[in-house]
Amino acid sequence: MTTDVTNTGKSAVGFWFDPSCPWAWLTSRWMLEVEKVRPVEVHWHVMSLAVLNENRLDEMPEEYRDAMRPGGRAWAPVRVCIAAEQEFGNEALGRLYTALGTRIHNRGEGRTPEAVLGALKDAGLPARLAEAGNTDAYDDALRISHKEGIEKVGQEVGTPIISVPGPDGAEVAFFGPVVTPAPKGEAAARLWDGTLLVAGTPGFYELKRTRTEGPRFD
Repeated sequence: MTTDVTNTGKSAVGFWFDPSCPWAWLTSRWMLEVEKVRPVEVHWHVMSLAVLNENRLDEMPEEYRDAMRPGGRAWAPVRVCIAAEQEFGNEALGRLYTALGTRIHNRGEGRTPEAVLGALKDAGLPARLAEAGNTDAYDDALRISHKEGIEKVGQEVGTPIISVPGPDGAEVAFFGPVVTPAPKGEAAARLWDGTLLVAGTPGFYELKRTRTEGPRFD
């Protein structure tokens, strides 16, 4: 669970991610920019697209279905992330996410065992955590973390999920924003302010347009 205010006096922002998702990765890099220009502190949490879609695999294209099946490529990264958080805490999870995302997305290494091992090394975490990717030992903790995030917004969305204190102090949570490339500096601040404005409006649910380009990892 996140709190409204951290011990630094900044607003706590909960961020639920699946490291495999390139759009969540871009949003996470935007959130790191927001931390520089607004009084917020990100707390990282794991969610899983494989868990989200496990009851609708038959509706998915074959390449996605194979990745989401038990033991598929979508499982290992989230299992390793939740194992790292359980053993080493939230700050370590944030380091690992940065290392994984850089290798999976920016470097194009994909969700390979080599990428996971390299990310653990980059994050200063023990290589033995990679073993978690091949076992269900941490799946209960993964499902609890996933459920905490998805119940804030509903089953019709994916990753990322963000939760923040709203204008009246009550929690506001939403999916997204989906943006490419990740805004920086004052552009990051403007997007944050605007996102909070619409998300904090009672009865507001959706603002969307067709994506005309893929993720850009600038």
